Amino acid sequence: MKEWQYKFIEFTLKKQIIKFGNFTLKSGRKSPYFFDIGSLSNGYDLSKLGCFYAQALIDSGIKIDVLFGLAYKGIPIVTAMSIILARNHNIKIPFCFNRKEIKGYGEGGVLIGSNLYGKVMLIDDVITTGITIYESIKIINSYEANLTSILIALDREEHKFTKTNDIKGIENDYQCKIISIISLSNLIEYLKKEPNMSNNLKHIYSYQDKYGT
Repeated sequence: MKEWQYKFIEFTLKKQIIKFGNFTLKSGRKSPYFFDIGSLSNGYDLSKLGCFYAQALIDSGIKIDVLFGLAYKGIPIVTAMSIILARNHNIKIPFCFNRKEIKGYGEGGVLIGSNLYGKVMLIDDVITTGITIYESIKIINSYEANLTSILIALDREEHKFTKTNDIKGIENDYQCKIISIISLSNLIEYLKKEPNMSNNLKHIYSYQDKYGT
């Protein structure tokens, strides 16, 4: 695990983005942990989040034309990430996000920001059921652009409802590359060194035994 990934885990725990307890996911599963980027509520924290997303993109070496954040959680993430890329790395990649409802007045349209074209990277927090992917592809295809990569904060490293509906399955089905800032394995590696996290680890291991890839 790289130092910046270690710092990302520290950040998510300090800001309670990663929570431990008993949570019902979008998939309907009961999980002992929950990842909630939506809990960030100030510009400083959002800027730090953007730094981690920007670093993940740079480390990946993936070349893209447009960053696309799907409403709603993807909107602040892709905005913060774009600002950090430009300000800290002099990388100026166009970005956009979608409206949930088509605007019928003013400038109208589905997108805010850049048009979708060429190689598109989808920006999101986690992939749970894959519904986000399907929604995004419909929008991207309507602009005759190509979803070539997806950047998420956390790879939960679990299969979905079938073994072919995990991240590898999505990569194969849509011919895109999925990268993450951290994985569940990274989180476990960190928590192993924290003596007060032994009980949380026990529940994570149990969940992983049932749903892990």
